[in-house]
Amino acid sequence: MYYVYILRSLKDRNFYIGSSENLVRRINEHKSGKVKSTKNRLPVSLICYEAYNFKEEMLAREKYLKSSDGRKSLRKRLTKSLVD
Repeated sequence: MYYVYILRSLKDRNFYIGSSENLVRRINEHKSGKVKSTKNRLPVSLICYEAYNFKEEMLAREKYLKSSDGRKSLRKRLTKSLVD
């Protein structure tokens, strides 16, 4: 399986979108400060993830979610998860 996941920084309240084949390992790397893009934003919390059978679909979804329209869509869809 291939995963797209969304983390929320409890420090700056922003979210981070990433992808991985091993979701548990990757989330643990984020939480332990081993990921350059989130280590200064700790602690982080997993707010949602999506699973895909094909890598191409996962990559397309990640690309969309990182776009302006994708981020707007996330803010609308995850209103309770993104409340301060």
